[in-house]
Amino acid sequence: MYILKGEHSFDSAHFLANYQGKCSNIHGHRWRVIAEICGEELEQNGQLRGMVVDFGDIKKDIKKMVDDHDHALIIEKGTMKEITLNCLKEDNFNIIEVDFRPTAEEFSRYFYEILERKGYSVKRVTVYETPTNSATYEK
Repeated sequence: MYILKGEHSFDSAHFLANYQGKCSNIHGHRWRVIAEICGEELEQNGQLRGMVVDFGDIKKDIKKMVDDHDHALIIEKGTMKEITLNCLKEDNFNIIEVDFRPTAEEFSRYFYEILERKGYSVKRVTVYETPTNSATYEK
């Protein structure tokens, strides 16, 4: 099994609704996303001969995926008062609403599924919330 790794980081804010502790307040992280792409065989012909996939493609797709979340407030749908949300949107803040609690665990699954839909054979995705705390998702 060949395993290729690509990574990229983004900065965003979030909060954890219904959480007892500091993380219930809006706060930010430098999220680090490491995606591992796997393959049993190497390409035998053409430009990709000797490769599983082109590192340039992995790099471009991971960067695009995480850049879409950069410098945003990422919130779980339904966890912010509508009036507050509308005021932030009216002031042109970048708000991303997701269908899950924005934790490192959930982000690792979320990014895994995005890459999988792009056609990659994903082994695992690890998301670092801090330099020393991470969550990994693999099937």
